[in-house]
Amino acid sequence: MQAARDLNKLGLSRMMIGILAFLFSLFLSPVRSHANPYLARAGERPLSLRIATCAVSGGFVHLYTALDNGLFDKYGLKLEHIYIRGSGPALAALSADEIQFVYCAADGTIPGLATGIDGKLVASPLVKLPYVLVARKEIKRPEDLKGKSIGVTRPGDLSARLSRAVIRKFGFTTDEVTMRPIGGSQGERYQAMASNVVQAIVITPPLDVRAKNDGFNVLYRLVELDLPFIYSSLHTNYKMLRDRPAIVQRAVAAFAEAVHFVEKNPDKAKAAISRAMRVKDEEALQSSYNVYAKEIVDRSMLVPGKAVTEAVELARESGTSVRKTAEEFYDNSFAINLERSGFLKELWGSEVYKRAP
Repeated sequence: MQAARDLNKLGLSRMMIGILAFLFSLFLSPVRSHANPYLARAGERPLSLRIATCAVSGGFVHLYTALDNGLFDKYGLKLEHIYIRGSGPALAALSADEIQFVYCAADGTIPGLATGIDGKLVASPLVKLPYVLVARKEIKRPEDLKGKSIGVTRPGDLSARLSRAVIRKFGFTTDEVTMRPIGGSQGERYQAMASNVVQAIVITPPLDVRAKNDGFNVLYRLVELDLPFIYSSLHTNYKMLRDRPAIVQRAVAAFAEAVHFVEKNPDKAKAAISRAMRVKDEEALQSSYNVYAKEIVDRSMLVPGKAVTEAVELARESGTSVRKTAEEFYDNSFAINLERSGFLKELWGSEVYKRAP
């Protein structure tokens, strides 16, 4: 009889442990579900949308990696990636709703947005200047630029504005160092420099490594200008913000996960850069990764309002007819929701994800 009672107690104890474990799992599950409320629901049909980049750049590593590794699929988004050369044409396509998102350097798009073009920034993973000024072999110091030309895409675009800021830093006028519009991508401008059509250009990693390997000189890293700058940023149009804010929220959440994924999976990130840019050199890929995954990344992805204000004023000073207030250029509510929901805390754990003031 005693043995039977002992067995009954043992069975009851095991049952209680099982019940407690079940209740504990129920307690935990809503926390995790609440912390990432943006995932696609079971059986949900993916939504097909289009996203464009306005250049081919290692600075778009988070998009490239997310596409290659199916991160958007988790959020019920089937994104078609297209390349539209230049921020102007990309914004025009966004305004016409031919595409629903643009991923581009915000400092390149702000002058266009300032004129009243339909679009807003909703997330900014990269917020510092990654550009460097490289020059031909015979130009060893900034002083040697006098009488030479710097290749830019077109007058007034980002490459032209950055080049002008650099020559001002060195005390030159645009008469002493000319801006030569030659169009094309960074790679095409690089070939123009190699052919001595122009003598210098501003580029981003990994082209700086290629320049050094080809014997050209890195004259200046533009991060030293200490200019307020917003690099790779997610843009969407008013129609998406008005009619599909939940979809915009999912896209922002997917980018936040991409920031984490890229940092924790360097080999996959470098493979994505390699495919997009057709670069195989390991040093060049590592240079891109170091800059875009670590040095200039902002895990919170908040659009820096002060930098937007200063960029708008720079556009105004350059002759742009500004038709919006700085606050109308961006919407941080989606990035803010990531923290309020517990999403970022779940993603990063004990690591710091908030931007330092």
